[in-house]
Amino acid sequence: MRVIAVWTIKGGVGKTAAAVNLAYLSATEGLRTLLWDLDPQGAASFYFRVRAKVKGGGGKLLRRSADLRPLVRGTDVENLDLLPADFSYRRLDLELDARKDPEERLALKLAPLADEYDAVFLDCAPSVSLVSESVLRAADVLLVPVIPTTLSLRGLEQVRAFAAKAGRQSLVVLPFFSMVDRRKTMHRDAVELYGADAQFLRTAIPMASVVERMGVRRAPVVAYAPSSEAARGFCGLWAELNARLAGGG
Repeated sequence: MRVIAVWTIKGGVGKTAAAVNLAYLSATEGLRTLLWDLDPQGAASFYFRVRAKVKGGGGKLLRRSADLRPLVRGTDVENLDLLPADFSYRRLDLELDARKDPEERLALKLAPLADEYDAVFLDCAPSVSLVSESVLRAADVLLVPVIPTTLSLRGLEQVRAFAAKAGRQSLVVLPFFSMVDRRKTMHRDAVELYGADAQFLRTAIPMASVVERMGVRRAPVVAYAPSSEAARGFCGLWAELNARLAGGG
């Protein structure tokens, strides 16, 4: 089981759109896939038409004896399950802090699922917190969406520094450009400049109204607009991610 976290410090960068579309592509390729919506806003849960509610809330979920499996919900997509968000996740830091080895808690909760899923995607809230540190310890790969702007690129450096401080220097951190508007000089220049960064994935996700319609369609872009530029971008991102993880460059 491979755990792929989609996280960054800065909000509004297309994080959930990436997590939802990549999880969908994983499932449609036949991989047993779980998407864990860790953001209390519950956008990923909403997109897949699953109520953002966990019985007992985040506190019960984090108990060492609690089994995640009864909390998992199926989706309309074959091979794709979802662990919903809950508004109580806004206090997840406090719940973790009250427990022994909080940094290891999410990894501990996911471990029993190793025989049931091939891939787990974590859609994480945009913050720096104890939850973030626990995510880093649980993840095999960290995908970081970056808008080609100064503050978003600065956020990427903060993510890298936080991962190192958390003792995850060996964590595979893969940034990619998101919400790219090639009409803007700053966006074009940043994409060209960081194209030389070997850690950056080459695929960029465009700024597109078809992505914004995910909230109306309540489905991934790759499902309802497969020929769109954005859908092709997510497919390219998925293919590139798989190539990187397979050691293909």
